[in-house]
Amino acid sequence: MKLRLHFVVDPMGWFCISMVLAIWLYNSFFVPKLVLLPHFYEGHIPWALVVSYYLASAFCMAALFRASTADPGRLPTDPHIPHSEREQWEMCSKCNMMRPKRSHHCSRCGHCVRRMDHHCPWINNCVGEDNHWLFLQLCFYTQVLSLFTMALDFCQYYYFQPLTTLDQEAFIALHELALIRVSAIMGLVMFGGMSSLFYTQMAGILTDTTTIEKMANFSNKIGGAGGGSKKSWQRTMAEVFGTTWKVLWFIPLRSRQPLTFPHHFRTHV
Repeated sequence: MKLRLHFVVDPMGWFCISMVLAIWLYNSFFVPKLVLLPHFYEGHIPWALVVSYYLASAFCMAALFRASTADPGRLPTDPHIPHSEREQWEMCSKCNMMRPKRSHHCSRCGHCVRRMDHHCPWINNCVGEDNHWLFLQLCFYTQVLSLFTMALDFCQYYYFQPLTTLDQEAFIALHELALIRVSAIMGLVMFGGMSSLFYTQMAGILTDTTTIEKMANFSNKIGGAGGGSKKSWQRTMAEVFGTTWKVLWFIPLRSRQPLTFPHHFRTHV
């Protein structure tokens, strides 16, 4: 997959992704300004904690940008069908184009996507073969950033030493509502929602079944194409992320290439 931008013209999707960006901006600027950096300047916390928070925030934003702008696997108008795979292709009843099996037509985007999992309004894009790995990274780093934010909110009032350069009563009066209630509630909601979504996505990947196939009860109809495969979790994850190097599974700023395995690759855990 080349690093090219892919945008979906959908006002509802733009609204949803704007809300996600607003939450990210709130947690990435408000929390460090009121909690992280003041305690760092007074020597209450190490520099590694500050760097870790900003790294989690940067990776979260990078995964969001890449997942929302990456081509999910859109089929071209005149696809090249290998002769050996013609039996694996079928006609789409909505756009009248040939597509490989396990591809689906997205009514929101108006085209077919290879191994489409679902259309996500929160990234204003489909989740398909070429950007599923980015969507997983987004779920993972959102959990990390949300948990980090909740931990900082908790430590601000129950663990960190008082800031000597601030009037504590005035600080609590001005920022308690935003810091405790808004930030902590947002972190809790985001962490709970993303944890559930991440678990669902991982369960689908490890069983080689997409969300659409689960909803349509396709797992018993597609044979070896999904649901009943006996691939190891390493191979299944490597196929999604496009590499066998596990450290690269956590890096959003790279390109993904389709991964093929030799015949002797182990298929059991």
